[in-house]
Amino acid sequence: MLNVKDAVIEILLVVGLSFALTAFFGRLLIPVLRALHAGQSIKEIGPKWHMSKQGTPTMGGLMFITAMGLVTLVLGWSHISSGNRGGLYVYLFALVFGAIGFIDDYMKVVHHENTGLTAGKKFLLQLSAAILMTVLLRSEGYLSPNLYIPFVQTTIPLSWTVYMAFAAFVMVGCVNAVNITDGVDGLSSSVTVPVALFFTVVAALWGRGELVTVSCALLGGLLGFLLYNHYPAQVFMGDTGSLFLGGMVCGLAFALDMPLVLIPVGIVYIAETMSDILQVSYFKLTRKLTGTGKRLFKMAPLHHHFEMCGWKEKKVVGVFATVSALFCIIAYFGVRQRYGL
Repeated sequence: MLNVKDAVIEILLVVGLSFALTAFFGRLLIPVLRALHAGQSIKEIGPKWHMSKQGTPTMGGLMFITAMGLVTLVLGWSHISSGNRGGLYVYLFALVFGAIGFIDDYMKVVHHENTGLTAGKKFLLQLSAAILMTVLLRSEGYLSPNLYIPFVQTTIPLSWTVYMAFAAFVMVGCVNAVNITDGVDGLSSSVTVPVALFFTVVAALWGRGELVTVSCALLGGLLGFLLYNHYPAQVFMGDTGSLFLGGMVCGLAFALDMPLVLIPVGIVYIAETMSDILQVSYFKLTRKLTGTGKRLFKMAPLHHHFEMCGWKEKKVVGVFATVSALFCIIAYFGVRQRYGL
C-alpha cells in the first residue's frame, strides 16, 4: 500500500498537471478544428433541437489524450523505468482505440456525413486490440485466469481460452458502451469522472503506483476537457475521445484484475447500451408479430429518452453523473475487503 502522504501528493500533482495541460491544449486545438471545418454532423433521427449543434468542432478528445500521454510518461517515468509498465500499457491500449475513433472521425469530417468506418471494420480492429492487450497483461503478470467476484470475495478459475474470449467480449463491449454514452454535452466526461476516481483509490490501496498515475491523468484530463465540453459545448470529444475513454476504463479494470467491477462502476454505460438493444429488439419483435413496430422508449439511447420527456441536458448530465458516483461508491465497498480494509 502506498504511503498516504506520498499518494496524496502524487494524486494532486498528476491530476493538476493533466488538468492544466488539457486546458492549455484545448485553447490551441479548438481554433484549429474550427479552421479545418472539423464540425460534427448531427443525425437527423436524433432530437430536433440537437441540430443547433451542427458544425460544433469534434475530435476534441485529442486534447486530453495528448495531455494524458505526456503526464503518464513524465510523472510515471519512475514506474516505467523500474519495470512497472501497467499504466503505460493501459494508456497505449486506450490510444489504439482512440486511433480507431480518429480514423472514424476523420472520415466523417472529410465526407461531411455521419458515417465513417463500417461496423465490421471497427469490430475487427477493436477485437484485435482487445486480444493483444489481454495477452500483454497476462505475460506481464497483471492478469490471472481466476475471475475475481466483487462483494462475495471469491474467484472462479477459468481456462485461459475461456478467459481470453470473456476478456475480448467485455473490452469491446465496454469501449462501445462508453461511445454510446457520448450523446449530450458533457455527459460521457461527467459520468467517467467518478469512475476515474474509483480506479485511483483502488490502485492506491493496492499499491500500484503506475496505475494511480494513469487513472489520475484520466481524472485531470476529463476535468480539463469539461471546461470546453460542458453545456453548451464548444467542442465534442468525438469517437476519438469516447473510444479512448472506453479503452481507459476497461484497461484499468483488467490491469487491476477485476473486470467484473465494470458492472457497478459502468452502470450508466450499461444502461445506455441496453436501452439501445432493447429498443431495436422490441421494435423488430413487435413489427414481426403485429406488422407495426413499437418502441419501449421515446428515443434511444437512454439520455435521449429523458430529453424527450422534457429533461434539460444539464439535468440529464447531473443525474447520470450522480448515479455513476453512487455506484462507484457501492463498488468500492464491494472490493475493499480484497485489500484487508
